[in-house]
Amino acid sequence: MDSHWVFAALFATGLAAGFVDSIAGGGGLITLPVFLSLGISPQHALGTNKLQATFGSGSAAFHFAKAGLVDIRACKLGILCTGIGALLGTRLVQNIDPGFLRATIPWLLMAIALYTLFQPKLGLEDIHSRMRPNVFHIVFGLLIGFYDGFLGPGTGTFWATAYMLGLGFNITKATAYTKFMNLASNIASVSLFLLGDQVLLLAGITMGVGQVVGARLGSKAVITKGARVVRPVFIVVVLAVTGKLLYENFARR
Repeated sequence: MDSHWVFAALFATGLAAGFVDSIAGGGGLITLPVFLSLGISPQHALGTNKLQATFGSGSAAFHFAKAGLVDIRACKLGILCTGIGALLGTRLVQNIDPGFLRATIPWLLMAIALYTLFQPKLGLEDIHSRMRPNVFHIVFGLLIGFYDGFLGPGTGTFWATAYMLGLGFNITKATAYTKFMNLASNIASVSLFLLGDQVLLLAGITMGVGQVVGARLGSKAVITKGARVVRPVFIVVVLAVTGKLLYENFARR
């Protein structure tokens, strides 16, 4: 980990992942394989990945809030429940095999991608909410927060879809609120990894700086372009996450 080229690659990876993740989620598809390719143990790769992701989600959340796309008071309960769910998920993943979720999640993601693809008006504008905000944030905060701490891939996609279908948000607004939920689960999860001494600080911070830059560029694209840029990237990222997880499942057999 002492090569200058390694740290340059980590920064570039963080920049690319931060840009994609701030638009449609899925940044972990880019970052986690890079950590693993460096010969880092899976536990340290997961912990370090959560550290760098915290930089990206924090940067994106800041810019979305600054642009007035998020009412933080309206999602405080969601942030709290997401953090609690992530703590439980991270704790549990250290003790049991996440094989069941790993096998199930790709099919859920595929369903989301197909639904989004064949519902061209989904997320173009706000619609009537199907759930009360407090109920929504308790249910999905605990569930998706738990999943993010337990496994992770596709978390941003699940949150954005939940906001569009549950609270009727347009895709730009849903993406903005998603970053606050991502930030909550990342902070909760990385806290446990830090306590377990399973985070490589220098590597995580280096990639995290790239995340900050990438997230700034990505959030700006969302704010200025809206659904025109978010929708196609959202669908591509969902399909990419799905394909990767399906490949991993079948490759093990």
